[in-house]
Amino acid sequence: MSSASPEEQQAAPPERSTVDTFMQTVQVTAARFYIALNARGLGLIAALIGVAWIFSGIYKVQPEEQGVVLRFGKWIETTESGLHYHLPYPFDTVLFPKVTQVNELKLGRTRASSADSSNSHDDQMLTGDENIVEADCVVFWKVKDAGRYLFQIKNPEQAIKIAAESALREVIGRTPIQAAMSDKRQQIADETKQLLQVLLDNEQSGIYVTQVQLQRVDPPVAVIDAFNDVQRARADQERARNEAEAYHNDILPRARGEASHIIQDAEAYKTQAVNLAEGEAKSFLSVYQSYAQAKDVTSWRLYLQSVDAVLKKSGKVIIDSSGKGVSGVVPYMPVSEKNVSSTANANNSTTSGETKK
Repeated sequence: MSSASPEEQQAAPPERSTVDTFMQTVQVTAARFYIALNARGLGLIAALIGVAWIFSGIYKVQPEEQGVVLRFGKWIETTESGLHYHLPYPFDTVLFPKVTQVNELKLGRTRASSADSSNSHDDQMLTGDENIVEADCVVFWKVKDAGRYLFQIKNPEQAIKIAAESALREVIGRTPIQAAMSDKRQQIADETKQLLQVLLDNEQSGIYVTQVQLQRVDPPVAVIDAFNDVQRARADQERARNEAEAYHNDILPRARGEASHIIQDAEAYKTQAVNLAEGEAKSFLSVYQSYAQAKDVTSWRLYLQSVDAVLKKSGKVIIDSSGKGVSGVVPYMPVSEKNVSSTANANNSTTSGETKK
């Protein structure tokens, strides 16, 4: 038991706990801080906080991005690269989707998977001449308008896939099978790209199609052998047609050349014959005019010309000296003929003498 007196117990102060001491210290410190800050200091702090809150609405959009501004979760505008401003949080927020990245979407199946699932008709299409083909393509696309891309369509890749299949089927449906498998492949890809872009723009998707590559256009696996036989037959037909065209191109020019040569010869003969006939006719008319003016002289001249022409061709001439008005003929010696005969006899003698030796 305590031996202290009641007076001593009444005079001693009560004991305080550690928590009470700490709380008292905090209260004293807060009171001192509040006293140190007057009304002007509180206003300055509030102004600084307000300025910082206002400047928090400044944002920067990178070159490969677009800024999508949302006001209370609703899309209100799309901004391009650079510095911009929006109402501070919690009024506005900004999204920064990439718009320069080119994405790839494959339609159809590869050759291996196509062979494994030949019963599927998903990628079979009807051509313009009512044949069936299987076509695969790759679509390359990027974001053109980030706001529409995020809020106008729910599933962008699924929307692109459905629209691309529809566009490819429509273009294949206007093209014959031979053209689709050979020389019109690039044209089909270009037309598909244009039609796909129109479909996406009509839906305000905010997507830009950069390229469509046509990967495969083949007949179904079930009829590939028969189709190859038809292709070989058409190749033989084309080869025979080319050979016929080559023969046609070879024989016709030669025939035309020969015909032209014959026509030219005929024209030359015609000109020659006409000119000769005209000359003879003019000569006859000249003789006739002379005959009309002097019949006896012209007749005798014509007679002499005719006799001269006949005698030039004869080797012997017989003259009847008993005829009236015919005088005697002066004999002559054909010296030239005699010289030729003498030379021939001498040559013969020399040849026979050498033979005897």
